[in-house]
Amino acid sequence: ILIKDAEALEVAHKVQVVAFDKTGTLTEGRPRLAAFEAADGGAEGLLKAAASVQAGSEHPLAKAVLEAASQRGLPIAPAREARAVAGRGMSAVVDGRELRLGSTRWMRELGVDLSPLEQRAAQLEGEGRTVSWLADATPRARLLGLLAFGDEPKATARQAVEVLHAQGVKSAMVTGDNRGAARAIAGALGIDEVRAEVLPQDKAAIVAELRAAGTTVAMVGDGINDAPALAAADVGFSMSTGTEVAMHAAGVTLMRGDPRLVADAIDISRRTYAKIRQNLFWAFVYNVVGIPLAAFGLLNPMLAGAAMAFSSVSVVTNALALRRWKGTAA
Repeated sequence: ILIKDAEALEVAHKVQVVAFDKTGTLTEGRPRLAAFEAADGGAEGLLKAAASVQAGSEHPLAKAVLEAASQRGLPIAPAREARAVAGRGMSAVVDGRELRLGSTRWMRELGVDLSPLEQRAAQLEGEGRTVSWLADATPRARLLGLLAFGDEPKATARQAVEVLHAQGVKSAMVTGDNRGAARAIAGALGIDEVRAEVLPQDKAAIVAELRAAGTTVAMVGDGINDAPALAAADVGFSMSTGTEVAMHAAGVTLMRGDPRLVADAIDISRRTYAKIRQNLFWAFVYNVVGIPLAAFGLLNPMLAGAAMAFSSVSVVTNALALRRWKGTAA
């Protein structure tokens, strides 16, 4: 646990709500293509088109699609005008068709009729799958099919949430994923509150909303999209397995991708704050007793020097007791 500044250490002990990003923070961040279904029955053509749209992308979902296409030996057609649409998906021109691959929100904005596969999508989302849709926007938007991705929760994620609850800290998930998949993952991990289908630029607003009632909020994330929310929180926690932008925006960096370290960092802050208060109390007691005695000439200078030395030794010894601390992720 790398605590970058004193303010982060001082604030963390007051945290009442921890808001987690989902992908790469609570989940492994290595999605795989779990299912793909075409509206017209041509499943391999759907996968080929989706891979062509994402051929130049470094997004984890794109890598999962490209890996699935490679395993099936499907040729990838060249794409033109490929671009990422923030918080929505990707667009590209493939074989003269303007293809759109992305979220349910984007498909609705484009006016795509999702009813042919809507029931199947709801079933997959209920299983915790992330669903993306592929549509052809020429001459007008029509559905080509869906792709469903699976990303397993980290083995330590549930324990991390349980330890936070034991500390009296509530948990929330703030993710751009669909509501069904987000609720399925949150239910499996025991998370208290879910904010799904959140656009990257809106994550900071969600954190501000959580803080509005005077609640001290921590944000945990690992991606570029999480950086504004990390900066907006009272204290930000970034994963060292994530982007440099996220680590720069956060006050605390977790040197392993283990969410249990969040609870450990809060525990360290609480214990450190308690030691500070204990040391201030004893220093205050020494002075309350010693100063009046010295003022009335009732305190031998040698005894005063010894008391001062003992005060310093007791403070240092009390602080060093923190070295015996071991966290849940140790």
